[in-house]
Amino acid sequence: MHSLHNVLAPAKLNLFLHITGQRDDGYHLLQSVFMLIDWCDILHFDLRNDDVIERKDLTIALPADDLVIRAARSLQRASGTTLGADITIEKNIPAQAGMGGGSSDAATTLLALNRLWGLHWPLSKLMPLGLALGADVPFFLGGHNAWVEGIGEKITPIEVPAARFAVVKPNAGLETAKIFRSPYLQRATETATMPVFAANHYGFGRNDLQPVAQALCAEITEALDWLSSFGLSPRMTGSGSAVFAKLPDGVLIDAAPNNWQMRICSNMAVHPQAGWAASES
Repeated sequence: MHSLHNVLAPAKLNLFLHITGQRDDGYHLLQSVFMLIDWCDILHFDLRNDDVIERKDLTIALPADDLVIRAARSLQRASGTTLGADITIEKNIPAQAGMGGGSSDAATTLLALNRLWGLHWPLSKLMPLGLALGADVPFFLGGHNAWVEGIGEKITPIEVPAARFAVVKPNAGLETAKIFRSPYLQRATETATMPVFAANHYGFGRNDLQPVAQALCAEITEALDWLSSFGLSPRMTGSGSAVFAKLPDGVLIDAAPNNWQMRICSNMAVHPQAGWAASES
């Protein structure tokens, strides 16, 4: 195998996001459901027989030491392989959106290079590399929609009904750290259970980060109001500026105003690369 082309890295939505506490080390405890959607980055991997890792950006220019490069180098170091790769990225998922684009790219890179380099590692060996890269990476490695707890490391696969969503990314981005530093952030939401969520999948809970985010970024409120004008019930996803709403049958939405990015997305039952890691021995 010398190449893997058109490898998908899907975005995620947080169906809800509750902050239930804060640890002594400052990390916030959360509960959420992470759901895969078909808004995807597309990556291409070509084998090199030297140990060089190079990246080419087809759409927008990424930072030199982005998560894809860091993921590739971490797997290279951990495995001791002498092989390298040319990695090409078609970046479609917006940055600072709360949709996990960078984390998803990193997970797809670990899964693809595990295959391209013939390492045959199981997920249990890839997961620690993923967690070291970012809290969301293990979710994308796991390959299933998930109930997420702790600081993001406790991941339980969960099923959600098939549905369509309007996802809108305003022009402004939002830095996660600013939200979590805010003294106005609600940090004591009551702990929920999976059966309570399952009784009302798409109407359950809220995003505790949303009020702080709206105070920091007026465009989030504008995007929420715009989706609400169609009779929808929108909310923010993650800690970025993207908002979304479940789309009932028959509701049509035109192009978004203000040059905002918008897509009508479907959720995915499993990750496109689920099963790419070796079976646990």
